[in-house]
Amino acid sequence: RARNEGTGPVADEVAGAVAAAASGGARAVLCTCSTLGAVAEAAAARAGVPVLRVDRPMAAAAARLERVAVVAALAATVGPTVALIREEAARSRTDPRLRTHLVPGAWHRFASGDREGYLDAVARAVDAVRDADAVLLAQASMADAAERARTALPVLSSPASGLRAAARAASGAAGPSSARP
Repeated sequence: RARNEGTGPVADEVAGAVAAAASGGARAVLCTCSTLGAVAEAAAARAGVPVLRVDRPMAAAAARLERVAVVAALAATVGPTVALIREEAARSRTDPRLRTHLVPGAWHRFASGDREGYLDAVARAVDAVRDADAVLLAQASMADAAERARTALPVLSSPASGLRAAARAASGAAGPSSARP
């Protein structure tokens, strides 16, 4: 629904899922959806536990670079990803130049279960990037494409860094403010 209607109509459902996780004993919640990340973070105050976006640590790393190519398979992810990088850039007082690349047909492959075709399409898009200091993969599902790409550019993906941030938050190492590691 968020792809078709935007995040507003699903905000209460996301907040409910976050609250349910917290009431079920979660010490932190990790949202792995780049499109819903901001909505999930907004639910942190009511939930009483840190709520982290899987892509925030990756975006913070990208914000420190001069030129970043953002590769996405889904148009709905581009805006939230760019906004997150801009937010992190403002926090670090940087101003990276961002270019976005939507991979044609990739999301259809993913949605139809063609994971190999999806990852190959993303890897080809990564390899086509020029004039960037790094390539950022906008969706966690793209992470394995980094290994397939032949580019010499660094390829940033979210799952590992996001999971590390969530583990720190769950262990109490980062405290409630860990919603923004």
